[in-house]
Amino acid sequence: MFLKMARQFTAMVCFSLFLLSCNEYQKVLKNTEVKPKYDMAEKFYNDGDYMRAKRLFEQIMPKYVGKPQGERVMFFFADSYFKDGDYYLSGYQFERFIKSYPQSEKLQEALFLEAKSYYMVSPKYSLDQTDTNKALAKLQNFINTYPDSEYFEEANTMAQELTRKKQKKEIEIAKQYEKIGEFDLPRLVSAVAALNNFISENPGSIYKEDALYYRLKAATFWAENSIFSRQPERFQEAKDFYEDLIKAYPDTKFEKEASSLLKKIEKNLNRDKALSK
Repeated sequence: MFLKMARQFTAMVCFSLFLLSCNEYQKVLKNTEVKPKYDMAEKFYNDGDYMRAKRLFEQIMPKYVGKPQGERVMFFFADSYFKDGDYYLSGYQFERFIKSYPQSEKLQEALFLEAKSYYMVSPKYSLDQTDTNKALAKLQNFINTYPDSEYFEEANTMAQELTRKKQKKEIEIAKQYEKIGEFDLPRLVSAVAALNNFISENPGSIYKEDALYYRLKAATFWAENSIFSRQPERFQEAKDFYEDLIKAYPDTKFEKEASSLLKKIEKNLNRDKALSK
């Protein structure tokens, strides 16, 4: 019984403090004086109440332009958005901070948090990757500028993750060309071109094995659908692609499929040799 009453009393005290805090907040919010707003905004920020902190920082920020406290207010304002999970606006506000205070001691942290903001809104690989490209560019700039930063490892990990995401999208697009274009020559040509570009531009990609196999598959279908006079050279190119796959991955996960394609390629090459005699 006593424990229940103690809990009820504690809850009432907490609720009363909450109401008092709300009343003080509303009072300061309507106040025309800047200093009380600054003090309360910083208190909310330090207490982790970023929603109320950023509202107060937003009100006082114009008042501190050109003043020593302006840099601090602007950084806290941007960071309040970041810590509150509003990453689109935190990225924008950190960008403003960087332009406004390029000599700031907080510049390195601001650049990192700006890049991380865009990383946080990067969508899954199947969607438009504009935000991914922006995040990757900003992360790469940070990595190149601050190789000794305390944030370097995290920035590098995020950059690698985004790179893999972009590669996943590229390989899926190329595979889609190949899948849809099995009997569609222009799509097969596009698939081979896209996979050639992917392989040359991403030599260390975790998707390289997939790219090599799907290039072989697309090239084989391309050769089959070509006019008769072009088939010998295109089947030979497909065979070269098979050898590229096996050389890079002797125990490839596509061994069964690749061997089946090779039989088809060699059958056509032997036919062409017989006809040319």
